[in-house]
Amino acid sequence: MTAWIPIAASISGAAGLLSWGAVHPASHLFGPTITRIPSLDRIALTFDDGPNPAVTPRLLDLLERENAKATFFVIGRWVRACPGIVAEIAARGHGVANHTDTHANLTFLPPRTIARELMACQNAIDGAAGRRPRLMRPPFGFRGPQLRPALVRSGLSDVVTWSVMGRDWSARGTRDLHHALHRVRAGDIVVLHDGYHGRLNVDRTPTLDALAYWLPRWRDRGLRSVTLD
Repeated sequence: MTAWIPIAASISGAAGLLSWGAVHPASHLFGPTITRIPSLDRIALTFDDGPNPAVTPRLLDLLERENAKATFFVIGRWVRACPGIVAEIAARGHGVANHTDTHANLTFLPPRTIARELMACQNAIDGAAGRRPRLMRPPFGFRGPQLRPALVRSGLSDVVTWSVMGRDWSARGTRDLHHALHRVRAGDIVVLHDGYHGRLNVDRTPTLDALAYWLPRWRDRGLRSVTLD
């Protein structure tokens, strides 16, 4: 029976490595992943799960007032519902990137299904903003070995995760948002949410309020927010 212990331990270790590789933002197990930007004075603000009519236009106004740029990882079905907002994001000089068509968990989907998710979002963004992104972020950050071939098939080049996560989709995360943003340093890719994958018109006012507080303070520290493009 003891002979099985090393085998069981190896299996457990391999399973743990695969799980870490699938969910950890800094993992490169299933292909190159962008987690930071190379800069001594810049950060990359990113927003997931939009566009959202209740929040995204207000967020664009806030970013313009603070002379900050960001990258919006949008969901294809919301792009089709609100194409004018995505056009405005692009017109104001922000990045638009792919967050799949329905916010599906990609971990166990076959490459063909993932490619359909990515292509539907690509086509929606192209129709709204006249551009085809090269960057994508997997929903929940989850990914597997089948993502890379789907990425290539869809005309995308890079997977982007993050180095600072503002968990502003939950009540607890909203309460801790200032603590998360306090940790932002040069080179960080910061994830916030202007929308919600489950429905449109979700309220993200706490996120806007936190940004209104932190954007001028980051600027005073010499940090400038730029697009990932």
